[in-house]
This record gives sequence, C-alpha cells and structure tokens, in this order.
Amino acid sequence: MPELIAASSYAGLFAASFLAATLLPMSSEAAVVAMALAGFNPWSVLGVAGLGNCLGGIVNYGAGRYGRSFILSRWIKPDNHQWQTAERLFTKWGTPMLFFAWTPILGDPLTVVAGAMKINIWIFCAWVFTGKILRYYLLLKFAANGM
Repeated sequence: MPELIAASSYAGLFAASFLAATLLPMSSEAAVVAMALAGFNPWSVLGVAGLGNCLGGIVNYGAGRYGRSFILSRWIKPDNHQWQTAERLFTKWGTPMLFFAWTPILGDPLTVVAGAMKINIWIFCAWVFTGKILRYYLLLKFAANGM
C-alpha cells in the first residue's frame, strides 16, 4: 500500500509540475516541499518535478512554434510590441535567458516566445531543464534544512 500512495503522489507531483510550467496560473513549489517534508525520496521528487516542469515548458514551446496562429490567438492576444520586446531580449541575451524559464510571470512567456522564434529544441531543453532542476534542488535543500 505505501508504494501505491507514493506512486499516486509522484503522479500528482508530475501533473502539478507539468501544469505549472504551462501558461496556466499554477505553482508546483508547495507540492515539492510537502513531499520532501513527508519523507519522500528527495532525488525522486527532484526528478519527477523537474521532468514534469520541463515537459510543460516544451508544450509552451510547441504552442509558440506551431500554434501561434491558431492556438495562442484564441486565449492570448500579444501585440506586436510584446513580441518585438521578447525578440529584442532574445537577440540581446540569447538562449541563456531560458535558464530563467522557472521564474514567475516571465518564465512561461519566455518558453512560448522561444518556440515562436524557432530556438533549437535541444538548446531550449538544456537551458530550461537546468534552470528548473536547480530551482527545485535549492527548494529541496531549504526544505531539508527547515527553511
């Protein structure tokens, strides 16, 4: 029975992490901390949360790259100024700014713009995954030390 509880908890963590990385207004940090404090394996929590969050970012990337004309236009109406600003940021700072895809407010739109700008998917994944894993790692370290 404990394995079943752990498995469903990891599935819930994956879902929360995945959805939190999309344009939906959600957060996964509380789930990560709760699982750490409940005694779940921190490396498993890190891996599941990181993978879910990175895959959610890839969904945003795909929406920007392949669906800007029909998917995003239904829910998001970015004006030309917003896109030009994002493009200028990418031009100025390059793909390393994708490391900050984990940040609130800025992170999710960054991943969509990266897709729209057709940033190489492997470079995208490397920067996004690195930033998201580091964020969860530090969060777990703080949770383990009693914050």
